[in-house]
Amino acid sequence: MHSPTSIRPWYLGIIAPPLTVATTLAALLTLSPSAWAAPKPDVPAVAAAAGLSPSVSAAPKPDVPAVAAAAGLSPSVSAAPKPDVPAVAAAAGLSPSASAAPTPDVPAVAGAAVAASGTASGTASDVVSDAAATAAAAAVDAAGTAMAALAPADSVDSPAVLARAVHFNGAAFDTCQAPPLATMKAWRSSSYGGVGVYFAGRGRGCPDQHHLNKSWLTDVDRMGWRVLPIFVGSQSPCVRSQAKRKVRMSADSAPQGRTEGRQAAEAAEQLGIRQGSALYLDMEAYDANNAGCARTTLAFVRAWNREVRGRGFLPGFYSSAASGVRHMEQARRAGQSDLPSVMWFARWGSGPSLYGEPTLHADAWTPHRRIHQYAGNVTETHGGRRLVVDRNTVDAPVARFRP
Repeated sequence: MHSPTSIRPWYLGIIAPPLTVATTLAALLTLSPSAWAAPKPDVPAVAAAAGLSPSVSAAPKPDVPAVAAAAGLSPSVSAAPKPDVPAVAAAAGLSPSASAAPTPDVPAVAGAAVAASGTASGTASDVVSDAAATAAAAAVDAAGTAMAALAPADSVDSPAVLARAVHFNGAAFDTCQAPPLATMKAWRSSSYGGVGVYFAGRGRGCPDQHHLNKSWLTDVDRMGWRVLPIFVGSQSPCVRSQAKRKVRMSADSAPQGRTEGRQAAEAAEQLGIRQGSALYLDMEAYDANNAGCARTTLAFVRAWNREVRGRGFLPGFYSSAASGVRHMEQARRAGQSDLPSVMWFARWGSGPSLYGEPTLHADAWTPHRRIHQYAGNVTETHGGRRLVVDRNTVDAPVARFRP
């Protein structure tokens, strides 16, 4: 027997759609117009472009909403807020131009890989498989590697300048005051083949160089020494050394960097250091986590580099691995222009390795673009002459004195 509530007029089946149809229409109405019109990606082609094997493209496709939910993301990818790239760049201490550089967008690449596999699945009932998860992880890794391995900053150097460069591979020392020629001759018995000299800059610890002049450089070059010219100019506004705070750069640092770059090139030429030589800007350790200070410092460094390059030299950069060097590497990964051609990083007590520095990507500033200062304030005696020096391993361009 039917109860009164179970009796239903026949025409209601025509006017009111069944529950399953209503559910389907409701689901369809939740899609954005762009989702209807979006072309389905060619997953095998995407896989091939990413360097993945064809079998990856054939793996079961992940359920994108489920993956998003598991990752704590909103199921609606199209509704996700877009990052403010200039703001991100500013927070990292980069200039706005860095945000416009044609660099890989790793989150976007990774998101596209996941979205492509999910869209191509065609149904909402596909289950995330281990193979698909592996494919997504591989895509992220590939994108990250591509971003980290951007062309080194020295790619902007003139081929003519690079052709004139003189490279040195070996041990070098640097010391505040250029030693007398007799000491330099005596130290030829040591394992050192290079010497760092503080040739110019208002921030030098030893501004009055008693021996360093054009004749001294000519003589040590004839002895067989390779010279690394070091310019100690204005320092970062957040420099850690108390002694260097009296030479901090101004807030309008780019014009100052340009002026000091010109000073470095002119001083080098007066000392007989020829074009094609590397000139090393010494920027002592600073608080690179201070966004405003980082922006000011980077603007100075970039302007100095531009000026030095424009005058036919290779701009190098010396700093602490944990501050200035890490900052330059972050800028390089962000695609910033006008970065140093050579990286001289200070990390004491870590051994003389050039290519094990954790703050630098393995492909950054290579080949023949690195110097590692691995020990400092060490007293050594060679040939009866004693000096207090910093120890360095070099695979980089040095000063050029001969045509």
